[in-house]
Amino acid sequence: MAARPVAGSSAAYGPPSDVHPVLRRAAAPPAALDLLTKAQLGLDEAETLESPNDRFATAHLAALRAAAAVLAVRGRPEPTARRRKTIRSAWEVLPEVAPELTEWSALFAAGADRRARAEAGIAGAAGQRDADDLLRDAWMFLRLVERMLRLQPVPPPQRAGGTPDTSWGRAG
Repeated sequence: MAARPVAGSSAAYGPPSDVHPVLRRAAAPPAALDLLTKAQLGLDEAETLESPNDRFATAHLAALRAAAAVLAVRGRPEPTARRRKTIRSAWEVLPEVAPELTEWSALFAAGADRRARAEAGIAGAAGQRDADDLLRDAWMFLRLVERMLRLQPVPPPQRAGGTPDTSWGRAG
């Protein structure tokens, strides 16, 4: 004869399939966290640079890395071969996977040509004010992305039959 489940144990309440999974909050995956770290280091570096061109280009690159972190977490492959043929910038794709970042995407997309000129060493591509404004905006964008990705709920893994796997998170 089988032993009766102990009162208060999970077995006393029925099979695991009766348990409703709760979304767990988790940090972004390692690749995204690495991009966020590189973005922060880039902004730290940009603050030390004297040349407005260098400050602008470095801050813009840091913002691009933050956007890449969002794409690493939320991005999905293009659904059709026709759409995949077109190479699009991260600033074009970002609003599709994170609509809440649309205005930020437009802001940084508008600075992409200036960044290219600054990286090419074209004198006056970015002024001191341009560089300072972009650096400030990139810091705000990075902080927003960090909060957004670290608070993103992660659903439990699915079993083969499409039901949630309630064994996740337990030692097995």
